[in-house]
Amino acid sequence: MRDGILVLYKPQEWTSSDCVAVCRRALGVKGIKKVGHGGTLDPMATGVLPVFVGQATRIMEYMELDTKTYICAAKLGISTDTLDIWGEVTEEHPWEEIRASGGHEGSGITKEALVSVVSSFEGEIEQIPPKYSAVRINGRRLYDYAYKGKEIDVEIKPRKVYVDRISVIDVDMETGQFAFEIECSKGTYVRTICDDIGAKLGCGCVMTALERTAVGPISVDQAVLSAEDVKAMLGEKNEPGSAAEQLEGMLLPADEALVHFGRISMPLDRAEYFRMGNSVWLTQVKIEKETDPAIAGQKNARGRDYSLIYKVYEEETGIFLGTGYIDTEEGRLKADKVLAERK
Repeated sequence: MRDGILVLYKPQEWTSSDCVAVCRRALGVKGIKKVGHGGTLDPMATGVLPVFVGQATRIMEYMELDTKTYICAAKLGISTDTLDIWGEVTEEHPWEEIRASGGHEGSGITKEALVSVVSSFEGEIEQIPPKYSAVRINGRRLYDYAYKGKEIDVEIKPRKVYVDRISVIDVDMETGQFAFEIECSKGTYVRTICDDIGAKLGCGCVMTALERTAVGPISVDQAVLSAEDVKAMLGEKNEPGSAAEQLEGMLLPADEALVHFGRISMPLDRAEYFRMGNSVWLTQVKIEKETDPAIAGQKNARGRDYSLIYKVYEEETGIFLGTGYIDTEEGRLKADKVLAERK
């Protein structure tokens, strides 16, 4: 079976791990053991979930370079312990009163004020991760403490994240409900932004729905089926059957997700050398496209600057071999991740 990326739609009340598990079960008949996802979604959130299959799981770390796009619905006038509508209400006020005389100035809340506050989150911001989140403190996730009612005796420090763009797309001033679209960096908590919007307006705010519409270049329009569809393929007896064959035909090539990297090709003899993990002289390869300079300074787990990493292809066949990085001192292209099997 070939490797690749299955673009799923995650329904509500499914965890990202649930989605991976049902795909692993469906693909198990083909001997596929490595299956992973490209970015956790909260159980009540919906949207696009890239699932990496086989050798494609090795490029998952590169997804940290990608922004994620969401459409979020929110409601003013209410606060909860989870910062979303599914949590325990900690404070609530009648919207009619807040709209008329609420806010920090006591002069009411207008649509213009809401739009202005939402747009103020564009750029680099600091967030304190919510207590119901997967952030680790002393080796345990914050939600482990929260669900067991334990106090966290360590400081939860603010984290810097980046919001590329954020804008209000719908407002209902009669009910205090609104929606906004946001494109942001990895690790951004959208429900925290909702809570911060409420704090700036002085009235409280919670997230009521969240849909992820894109992970980097992979959009919700490419979601060929939902996790529920995969489960249905397995049937009542939970047997893979023909599910693996169907899913294989839906896989995107692994390199389709690597939009930030440039492209290098090399002839067959050098390609075989590269397949074995060996380095190749730069004089023996062709740089067809440069890597995006905007990712300069960011490094992968092996300490290699992302701006020096390229997608590598066999020149004659166009086969994707994996990724390599340029060693400028030695003048060589060295393997970062080899995905193609040796011939």
